[in-house]
Amino acid sequence: MISRTLRALSLATFATTLSGCGYFDSRAAHRAQIAMVGMTSYDLQACAGIPASVKQLNDTTQIYQYTGTHTLPTFSGSTLIPVADISSVIQEFSGGGGTTCTAVIRLDHDRVSEVHYTGDDDEVIGTDGICSIITRGCARQPEATERKVNAGPFGPVSAFAPAKTPNQNTDATYSKQSGGVITNPDPKSTKPVILPRTQ
Repeated sequence: MISRTLRALSLATFATTLSGCGYFDSRAAHRAQIAMVGMTSYDLQACAGIPASVKQLNDTTQIYQYTGTHTLPTFSGSTLIPVADISSVIQEFSGGGGTTCTAVIRLDHDRVSEVHYTGDDDEVIGTDGICSIITRGCARQPEATERKVNAGPFGPVSAFAPAKTPNQNTDATYSKQSGGVITNPDPKSTKPVILPRTQ
């Protein structure tokens, strides 16, 4: 009985530690990169809010940009246990302690086709953890056009790597100008890196 209680207490302590360090935030942000693909713009705005900026790339493609800020917790000074100093050292060496995320979301034919994160958005454990504040509304109350994703330990979601970007429609990735050129395949060539398409 005591051994079972100790095991449960150890597991709870471990989960709390991971949670405080950003592990679960990172998994939530990366899960959203899969779950949100296919959402309509109306559903996206219903759960994530109105974007900070919108860029119309062509007749069928838009970029929505969302920005979220997370304040770092502050600790009062103590001479007995220097919590603030310990926290600063951990954040410094782990690369964590981020405060800002920008989510760049591509919509193709009014549907989300990919989700990217940028900024100082890593917490102590995992990557892109701060970005979960942008997608949290969609995760907590999923919309009808949102995908179901297996977020279990063996699912496609990781705290340490973003989801693979899905293949995109060529209309959503190439403009009429870029469709008429190719990239020079020879890195040692003296010709320009961008060449007219000959076919």
